[in-house]
This record gives sequence, structure tokens and C-alpha cells, in this order.
Amino acid sequence: MIVRVRVEQTPLPGIGVRHDLVTSSGRTVGVVSHRNGRRDLVLYDVDDPDACLASIPLTDDEAEALADVLGASLMLGQLAGLRQQAAGLLTEQIGLGAGSPFVGRKLGDTRARTRTGSSIVAVMRDREVIASPGPSFVFEPNDVVVAVGTREGLDGVTAILAGDDDG
Repeated sequence: MIVRVRVEQTPLPGIGVRHDLVTSSGRTVGVVSHRNGRRDLVLYDVDDPDACLASIPLTDDEAEALADVLGASLMLGQLAGLRQQAAGLLTEQIGLGAGSPFVGRKLGDTRARTRTGSSIVAVMRDREVIASPGPSFVFEPNDVVVAVGTREGLDGVTAILAGDDDG
């Protein structure tokens, strides 16, 4: 099943730009990005899509935190759904300690998928979730690696990241 979400962009002369999303329940939610950098999260009236029911101004930190929460919950929900669809498939969070031989190195250097059959699907760094990092992604100390695979494969990824697998 393919679900498509449409986001409409509307220029607001002298103000900035508005992005609106109509939910599957028919509610319209938007973000007004002002030219001065301010952002407002807005909720529109169901009966009058031009009438704003609520407007919540967001600081840069609040907007970033909201995006992180939505992105992280979406990614974790997708992983949970994937886990239910595939018997024997697990997800695991693996902390990358400062002593890991992969700190400062690229994800591709691990050859984790080739060596274990498990995939690194995300990295959590501070408050940020980096979904689907590519082979050129560089690890930093205290990154938390999210991997998907079999129990054996995930144990292999853990060993690789700890430097316990010469490969």
C-alpha cells in the first residue's frame, strides 16, 4: 500500500512562506516560516481552511526538537513494523565507545552488512537521529548505532564496532 502525503507551499508576500499538510482525518496543519527566521506551527479550522484555530511560535531549538521527536518516533515505528513483518529480524542499539577503532572512520569501513548480513539503519548523535547513513558517514564517540538483522548478525556488528572482529 502506498500512502502519499501532499505538502502545499504558499508564498506569503512580505511575510515568508507557509507549508500546509492535510492529514488523513481531514485536519490541516501548517508551518509559517517568516522572513525574519521565526516559525509558527498552525492548526486550521476544519470547516474554514483559511481560519487559524491556533498558532504556536517556535524557537529554533523548539522547531529542531519537534522535528527530532517526529523523525525519531517515525523511524522507531517503521522499525517496529518491520520487526513484526519479518520473523527473526531484530533491531538493536549499539553504543560506540571512545575506544572503538571506528571512531573517526567511515561507516563503509565496517563492511557490516557484507560481513554480518545486518544493516546499520540509523545513528543517534546527541539529540539528532541520522536515518539511513551512507558509507561515507563518519562515526564520533558516543554515537548510538541502530542496526537491524538476525541475532547472530547483530552480535557480529557489535563485535566489529568494538574491534573484537578482525574481519
